[in-house]
Amino acid sequence: MLLRGYTKEFIRPECRPEAQSVHLVAHLDQDIGAALPYLNATLGGFQYIKDPPTISFKLHGKLIATHGRKICVNALKDQAEGEKILEWLKKEINDAWEHRADIEPIFESTPKPKVIDILRLLPKTNCGECGLATCMLFAVQASEGGKGPENCPQLSSDYRAKLENYLGHFRFD
Repeated sequence: MLLRGYTKEFIRPECRPEAQSVHLVAHLDQDIGAALPYLNATLGGFQYIKDPPTISFKLHGKLIATHGRKICVNALKDQAEGEKILEWLKKEINDAWEHRADIEPIFESTPKPKVIDILRLLPKTNCGECGLATCMLFAVQASEGGKGPENCPQLSSDYRAKLENYLGHFRFD
């Protein structure tokens, strides 16, 4: 077991004291930097930095940044949610490290869909039927995994299939 313990620090954003969400910073008792390329391979982080080793990924709308000696999670509804995510991530880190002989480490970021490529496939009517004001906003959210072809009522079946195919090449964890 690589990661055995950590201390948690829950923070309310000082710039927005009225915010309902909290952030979590977990200070790790062990350095997990060597495990991050394996974690990147198993979880498919959307950003990987080699030096110092850092992986960022999204989970249920939360941005999680994992460093060698700390883990940061934003926009939590409460401390219980943060603790649940942290325990899940601890298990993932330890599993990746334990099975590292069977995992090809990945030392680069996962490719991301391009907003302009998504926009080209949309009807560009800015109808708002998807709940967003413009097709550009839809394309941005689709590039982040927040919207999919099924969320655009104006999309023809041909372009729906093209958009599904395009987005199918990317992971949105």
